[in-house]
Amino acid sequence: MDKEVDPAVLAVINEKRLLGEKRTPVDIIAKMGVFDARQKASEYAWLATGDIVIATIWAEFVRIGTGGRWFYLESLDTQHRIGGGERTALQVQRAKDRLELLKRSLDAARGFRAVLQTNRVPILDLENNRAAKVSTRVPDDEEWHVAAWDADQRLAVLVRGPRGWLPTEEDMQAARARGGVPPAAPQGPSGQASREEVQAAAMDYLTRHFAGYGYKAENVAGQKLGYDIEVSDKKGAILLKLAVKGTAAGMTGFQLTGEERACAKRGDPWRLAVVTDAFGPAAQHKLYKPSEIDNAPGLEPLLE
Repeated sequence: MDKEVDPAVLAVINEKRLLGEKRTPVDIIAKMGVFDARQKASEYAWLATGDIVIATIWAEFVRIGTGGRWFYLESLDTQHRIGGGERTALQVQRAKDRLELLKRSLDAARGFRAVLQTNRVPILDLENNRAAKVSTRVPDDEEWHVAAWDADQRLAVLVRGPRGWLPTEEDMQAARARGGVPPAAPQGPSGQASREEVQAAAMDYLTRHFAGYGYKAENVAGQKLGYDIEVSDKKGAILLKLAVKGTAAGMTGFQLTGEERACAKRGDPWRLAVVTDAFGPAAQHKLYKPSEIDNAPGLEPLLE
């Protein structure tokens, strides 16, 4: 709600709202290049024409740091709502899609466009109040960028304006106190997941990824074939044989077994599939042909 927004931020929003064309929230993202804007109006981020990432910035969570710089703490926890509580499956997917696009802009070293938004209910009720709707949405003229991404702390820092600035620890503490960033989920006694857990997360990610494109992704890891997932089309034709390796914070290396290397030598359709940040909300993968595997980042020699 407007009364929760920093006065300096609200002044910018009001100026844009009063001086700009009167457009609906849907019209705004459509004008920015979002295809099927009406169907995607409730998303938290969008990929627009020209491979431009657009993300909602909830003005209630924007903080003013040293030197008047705006910043926004982005939770990397996709499972819990703003204000606490478990997200629904739809809310989880929207959160994951948003973080995937933000990570995409980070990896490409590109900024992103922002739409500054206020809401009709208190911000902590945003995801659990059926009456929650956009109050104001305006395009920000200033570019934003992902200034920091900490998978261990499940936190990213989004900054408005030129690169090279980060909020101070005092700024960060004030922003955390404002809310919007659930505490990091507790870890096991060792503070680190096991290799088996990372591998399971990578398998789950790839199975869901290919299933989302209408392919059958079958887990054949137990058969010791030299690969873990068999991807086939609707007619049953095998398209890919994936040897899956997952990485996570503190566990970035992996090895190929003798069976996997032997299968790789037989060529297509075998591929090494490396899933980075397997537990993270912005997990992503890359496929390597047999001729490329020795150059795959993280590959370690197999100890005899």
